[in-house]
Amino acid sequence: MAGQAASPSRLANVLVLLFCVSGIYAAYVTQGIVSERLQMKQYAGGQRFKNLEALNGAQSLACFLWAYVILLYQSRKAKFSSHVPPWTAYWKPALTNTIGPACGLIALKNISYPAQVLAKSCKMVPVMLIGTVLHGKRYSALEYLCMSMIGVGISLFARKSSSKVTSKLAAPNAPLGYLLCFINLTLDGYTNAYQDEVNKQFPDNNPIHMMCWMNFWCTLFNGLYLAVSGVGQQLVLFLMMHTAAAWDVVLFCLCGAVGQLFIFFTIKQFGSLVNTLICTTRKFFNILGSVVLNANPLLPQQWWAVGLVFTGLITSSVAKGSKHHGSGSKHLAGAKQR
Repeated sequence: MAGQAASPSRLANVLVLLFCVSGIYAAYVTQGIVSERLQMKQYAGGQRFKNLEALNGAQSLACFLWAYVILLYQSRKAKFSSHVPPWTAYWKPALTNTIGPACGLIALKNISYPAQVLAKSCKMVPVMLIGTVLHGKRYSALEYLCMSMIGVGISLFARKSSSKVTSKLAAPNAPLGYLLCFINLTLDGYTNAYQDEVNKQFPDNNPIHMMCWMNFWCTLFNGLYLAVSGVGQQLVLFLMMHTAAAWDVVLFCLCGAVGQLFIFFTIKQFGSLVNTLICTTRKFFNILGSVVLNANPLLPQQWWAVGLVFTGLITSSVAKGSKHHGSGSKHLAGAKQR
């Protein structure tokens, strides 16, 4: 009887896991395809969607409203712990979380989407180099091997791209594109570190609370930028003229909001290791979607580079994830697709 009872339970867990994987893949693969389409497509009169950084602000607004509604719903069902940070605690990490992803989106003008995905996947390389050179920190042989595979893979990928892909870019400039991705990674590192500090001070913090108020401040900062720079007015006029672009922006925002909730649910049900592996492997499907659906072919050496990078990433995730199992829910607010 015990075996019969356990079997439906295992089946239920498998189905829930497939639900989580499908949700994360659908949300973020779709978001990646849409963001690349917005960057590459030429609308009526040969006009392009120039204000890619505005996507970050639009997504922040959607995620804030989404999380706020969930907080209201949860507050009616149960009382929250009073030991949560004040909403003002998030303005500093929100500032870097506003600038960093915006740089990553602007990089799409200069490098292809697959190149951006790979470049933003190499966070461990500068972290380990700085730790080794400046702080004398020592890592395991496996960690150095993974770092080398990722570094070599990205270098190999960046050496040469298909002319068909570069011809679609608004302003091809590989050094600038990779520099913007590096800035994105650096600011993301500060955001995550500050979130850690907030959660250490308030261990009972609700991840949805962080998601809500991080996105509130991001929306505020992005709104100020759009208003002061005049980009907001340009954006509204462009979207009114090109309704197809407007629908793509709406879809981009919905994917970001839904994706964050799927990540939270996955962490809650299966822990951070499973979530890390899902989020790492879905980046490969982002690249595959770019190749198949947006017709951006990769050269043979670039496929080898992709293989090297993802082998290093998955191996590193498995090695590190088990050490931090269950701790990933604290980073929900920083889990946006960039």
